[in-house]
Amino acid sequence: MSAQPSLIASPPFRALHRDFFARDPRRVARDLLSKVLVRSLEAENPGGKGALLAGRIVEVEAYLGENDPAAHAAAGNTSRTSVLFGPPGHAYVYFIYGNHYCLNVSCQPEGKAGCVLFRALEPLVGIETMAHARGMVVHGPRDLPKLTSGPGRLAEAFAITRSRDNGCDLTAPGSGLWISDAGAPRGRIGITPRIGITKGADQPLRYLLAGNAFISGRKSRA
Repeated sequence: MSAQPSLIASPPFRALHRDFFARDPRRVARDLLSKVLVRSLEAENPGGKGALLAGRIVEVEAYLGENDPAAHAAAGNTSRTSVLFGPPGHAYVYFIYGNHYCLNVSCQPEGKAGCVLFRALEPLVGIETMAHARGMVVHGPRDLPKLTSGPGRLAEAFAITRSRDNGCDLTAPGSGLWISDAGAPRGRIGITPRIGITKGADQPLRYLLAGNAFISGRKSRA
């Protein structure tokens, strides 16, 4: 079936420049709303239907680096977190709760850690492929939020894993996973505390498009 989202963006999706990410994660997080996450599956399905996936970014969380107790970077520059201390605009992917992956993008100039977690997308292109990856059948528009609402769901829908995507350049379409500026006007932004953490839980670092049907978690607090 086809989606009925508030934005339909036409390929090609031009990638954001690296300078976009070389800033404070709070600024990057706000500005990412309404941008588009794009995945190419051309290698797996050359020229076939579903070889391109795209979703509008509608919910993110900022993590501020070594001084943020909830951030992985608080542990310092380790083999696990080295992407966060590297050049901005790269994917940091981790596995959580033993059952799903989470996608982040590194922020700040190289050597200074920070990132933004992707929490929810509004699916735009490749809905059948996303549904297959999620083991779902989409019967109508009311099922669409189940595809990409939540960090684990969106990672599964976009076939994102640590082994495949950790460290990939999200400013380069050649990487197969990138972020495009082919978005719609942002609209009103809601800000709430982050979800599902115990340290730094009171900081208002979750950003979302207010009223969007694809937001995960506590919509009423936005």
